[in-house]
Amino acid sequence: MSVKASVSITDQQDDFARQLVADGHYASLSAVVQRGLELVRSETERERAELAALRAFFQERAEGPFVSAEDGRRRTEAMIGKKRSDLGL
Repeated sequence: MSVKASVSITDQQDDFARQLVADGHYASLSAVVQRGLELVRSETERERAELAALRAFFQERAEGPFVSAEDGRRRTEAMIGKKRSDLGL
């Protein structure tokens, strides 16, 4: 189903969209706008999923065992030392 809508775009956006149509990338200006909206929708869904994953990660970390700053430094230094050793550095 299609819905008619009126949108305002800048002269540069209009020129760009018309060039995409002229170059054969899209069949019409409507197709360019539809693709743009699909990209925005997809990006918005991806950002929401990433934010949900980050929130879950931080919630899990907040509920996990406490690691002191000193222990964290020791663990980090050990990981760096192992990686250097593995790489022969």
